[in-house]
Amino acid sequence: MSSNKIQDQLLCIFHSLLDHFGPRHWWPAETPLEVVFGCILTQNVTWKNVEQAISNLKEKDLINIDRILAVQDCSLADLIKTTRYYNQKASSLKNFCRFVKTKFNGNLDELFELNTEDLRTILLSLKGIGRETADSIILYAANKPIFVVDAYTKRIFLRLGIWDYDMSYDEVQKLFVSNLPSDTYLFNEYHALIDRLGHYICKSKTPCCSQCPVSQFCRTQSSC
Repeated sequence: MSSNKIQDQLLCIFHSLLDHFGPRHWWPAETPLEVVFGCILTQNVTWKNVEQAISNLKEKDLINIDRILAVQDCSLADLIKTTRYYNQKASSLKNFCRFVKTKFNGNLDELFELNTEDLRTILLSLKGIGRETADSIILYAANKPIFVVDAYTKRIFLRLGIWDYDMSYDEVQKLFVSNLPSDTYLFNEYHALIDRLGHYICKSKTPCCSQCPVSQFCRTQSSC
C-alpha cells in the first residue's frame, strides 16, 4: 500500500471515529502532574480503578512531588490499591518524583521543556515506565506530538487490514507518525478514540461489528 493511500485511510478512520464518538477531551486531569500519575497508575488496569486511586491521592493532597516523597511507602500503596501492582506503582510514583526533585529541583515544566527525543530517553530510563507510559506522559502531560500505541491499536488496525502481522510497538508507532501530520491534537484524539472503539465495540473476543463506525474499512468483520 502506498504512503499516500495509508495516510488517506488513517485520516478517514480518524474522522469516522471522531464523527461517531465526538471529541474525547482526554486526558482528564487538573494538572500535568496528575496526568503523569494517571499514566503510571493506568498500567494493566481500567480507568475506573485509576480514578478511585487519583481521588484518594487528592483527598490526602498528594498530587505533589514533595508530599509523595514524604509519605510512607505502605501508606501510598494503600491509597492506590485499586490499580493492581500497587506496591510497584507506588515505587514508580516515588521514582519519578525523586528524579524530578533531584534533577530539576521539582520543576516539572523544566523537564517538559526538553525535546521529545531527550524526554523520552529520560522517561524510559526510570524504573516502572515503559514505552506506552512514557509516550502517554509526553503526549498528554508535556503536550508534545508523539503517537501512543496500546493493545487496542494493534488489534484494531490488524483487523482493519492496515498491516498483515503482529507488528511491534515501534513499528506501529512509526507507521502512524510517518503517515500523519505531527500534531498534538490529532495524536491525542486519535489514541483516545481508538481506546473508545476497542473498549466498547472492537473487543478482543466478541467485536460488535454491526455498531462499528469504521466497519467499511474492515476485512475481518464478524456476524455479530
